[in-house]
Amino acid sequence: MKLPIVAYGDPVLKKKAQDIADDYNKLDDLISNMFETMYTANGVGLAAPQVGLSIRLFIIDASPFEEDQPELKDFKKVFINAKIVEENGKKWNFNEGCLSIPEIREDVSRHENVLVNYFDENWVNHEEKFTGLAARVIQHEYDHIEGKLFTDRINPLRKTMLKSKLDAIAKGIVKVEYKMKFPLLKKGR
Repeated sequence: MKLPIVAYGDPVLKKKAQDIADDYNKLDDLISNMFETMYTANGVGLAAPQVGLSIRLFIIDASPFEEDQPELKDFKKVFINAKIVEENGKKWNFNEGCLSIPEIREDVSRHENVLVNYFDENWVNHEEKFTGLAARVIQHEYDHIEGKLFTDRINPLRKTMLKSKLDAIAKGIVKVEYKMKFPLLKKGR
């Protein structure tokens, strides 16, 4: 089932998400629905807050980056209760976008390596190091469960310049090919 993606401006996107227990109701269905939603929207990652749930869950499928990094072929993962243990390596810029902030892309500087402790969909605990584009996608989605957006990581002047576009997104004045929920959409339009 495709879930509506919450747009910029919704308070759930700015709230630090809560850990979940291994008996979380219908978790498998939620994960499946999140993957379906992400693929429909042509994303490479989706966090639970983006579908209105303030829980520490995100999914990624970095295989679209396979051409740039062949090791990302079939790189599909579920991260539950993730904690970034360490970020290191050279910081590098990459043009990022977000399904909750359609039509806006900006260069974001992130570390090239990340060490993450997380549970997978079978509740197996992992501590893994990721690098390059995989690390970047993980850091982007991790920000979502920490209540941060990629726009929080750009130059403040640039963010000010984007304010009218961001406000328009919150009001639903944006064209998207997927289902969205807009926090400031006027009813009856």
